[in-house]
Amino acid sequence: MNAQVEREQLEAGARELRVELTVPMGDALLRVLDELERGNAQFNLTAIRDRPGMLRKHLLDSLSLHAFLRGHRVADVGTGAGFPGLPLAIANPDRHFALIEATGKKARFVTSTAAAIGAGNVEVVNTRAETYRPDLRFDTVVARALSSLADFVAYAGHLLAPEGRLLAMKGKRPDEEISALPKTFRVLAVHRLRVPGLDDERHLVELCRSGHPSRTP
Repeated sequence: MNAQVEREQLEAGARELRVELTVPMGDALLRVLDELERGNAQFNLTAIRDRPGMLRKHLLDSLSLHAFLRGHRVADVGTGAGFPGLPLAIANPDRHFALIEATGKKARFVTSTAAAIGAGNVEVVNTRAETYRPDLRFDTVVARALSSLADFVAYAGHLLAPEGRLLAMKGKRPDEEISALPKTFRVLAVHRLRVPGLDDERHLVELCRSGHPSRTP
C-alpha cells in the first residue's frame, strides 16, 4: 500500500465514523503508524505487524470511540502502545488525555510517540491504574482489551468523576460480564460499533455510577 492509498483509506474510514480530520491530524495519525512499525521491530509492542491491519485495527478501531467521549478529561486505562488514547487525542486536541500504562517499555514508547507528533494534550502515566490517584478525576475513562467489565470497574472506577462515563471496548456483546457487574455501577447502553474495513464484531459498553442520571452532555 502506497502512502496516498493509505491516506485515502484513513480519511474515508474517519468520514464513515463521522470524525473530521484536518490534514495535520491525518499526518499525525500516519506518523503513529510509522512509530509503531519501528517500535514493533525493537520491542514487539503489538501482534499486528502489517500497516493495513494496524490502520484498521488500531487507528480506525480507536476512532470508533470518538462520538462517545464526554467532558474535557479522558483517561485510557492500559493504553499499551497508545490505543485508543493516541488516535483519540489527535482527533480531539481540545481534550486532555491521560494514557495509563504499567509496562515501562510501552509507556516510554507512547511518551516518545506523543512527543514526535507534538501531542501536547497527552500525559503518559507509567503506573497501574488501581494505584493512580490523579488530582482531578476524569469525565470519560476508556479501556480496550481489559479482561472483564468487573475488573474494569475495580481497576478504574475510582478515576471517574461523579457523573462521568466508563467506556469498555469489547468484541461480542458481553452479557455474562454485564450480569456480573457490582451494584455500584450500571450499564447505560451497549452500542454496536462498525469499524470500517473490519468484519469483526465490536461493542462498546457505556457505564456510569449507580444513582446518577443518564443525562447526556
